[in-house]
Amino acid sequence: MQEQLKVFADSLKTDRRIDTFDEAATKQAVVLRLLSLLGWNTFNIDEVTPEYSVAGKRVDYSLKINNLNKVFIEVKRIGIELENHQEQLLNYSFQQGVKLAILTNGVTWWLYLPLNEGSWEQRKFYTIDILQQDSEDIASKFNDFLSKDNINSGKAIQNAEAIYKGQQKINILEETLPKAWNKIIGEADDLLIDLINETAEKICGFKADTEVVEHFLSKNRDAIMISPTSPKPPRPVRPVVTPPQLSILTATGNYTGKSIASFYFRSSKYDVRSWKDLLIKLCEIISAAHRNEFEKTLNIVGRKRPYFTLSANELRAPQKINNTNIYIETNLSANNIVKICFDMLAVFGYTDNDLRIEAN
Repeated sequence: MQEQLKVFADSLKTDRRIDTFDEAATKQAVVLRLLSLLGWNTFNIDEVTPEYSVAGKRVDYSLKINNLNKVFIEVKRIGIELENHQEQLLNYSFQQGVKLAILTNGVTWWLYLPLNEGSWEQRKFYTIDILQQDSEDIASKFNDFLSKDNINSGKAIQNAEAIYKGQQKINILEETLPKAWNKIIGEADDLLIDLINETAEKICGFKADTEVVEHFLSKNRDAIMISPTSPKPPRPVRPVVTPPQLSILTATGNYTGKSIASFYFRSSKYDVRSWKDLLIKLCEIISAAHRNEFEKTLNIVGRKRPYFTLSANELRAPQKINNTNIYIETNLSANNIVKICFDMLAVFGYTDNDLRIEAN
């Protein structure tokens, strides 16, 4: 099963048609095929029930064991933003007592524990991105959470709970550590005073009185105390923004002084913080889709030096592309980065319309 899942993930990464799939094609070519590989009999409607009715509405698929709903799956077409659809799915799951729910557009898979505590977003315990993640890891996670054997034995829920609890632990620690720091600073803990004193003595040769250290801490308390993190406001419901509404940056424009917030590659959106992030992210996307051909980028060169190389020493600011032996130069202007991105698309047979950049 594991190897078949890996081969399937690899095939999706290189399938140029995937961005054209509507919802029906996504179900047939991706979801049902995946479920079949995971051991589900997709021809048995008592096992994989399509259009399952819940309170007059419908969930795309209910996976059943012994006529009991085990998993709800809601499918959207490729490119749809999933966050606008999670509340409905999870409400249905909660009403039916379904422990595992999945929202997918065929490429991105959001996995939830609907009966756990917290907001809908907090109940999402894992994300699988077929185009971005390693195929072996994708295969392993689908097997862990969605194979019929693991659903039937209850191991899938155990695997999911283990990840969920790990995330909860991290969240609690992130909230508690600033409080612990502030308590140590605010109370001028003896261990802290001794540590500061010993370090100061190593630096300058003099040891301060406890009162001097306490005065230092008191005088600088406001500067070194950590403000409690404000609760995040509810995420607003955003309208789906389709690529044609965005301006297309060409390789010949002038983008000096402009900042980038996100970009679309074909129908998928990626948030980035800088032009450098755009270059690296697009390289990762292309390398994942063209793993055996990515060395073609070595032909993209500048006037004085290469942009892509197998030797980091040839570059001023090298960045290795994930899962390859190739480095990319990142010490570049916005104009150069945009040009390299479009040059790379041309090398692999894409058009300028496949890349749309949201900048201001």
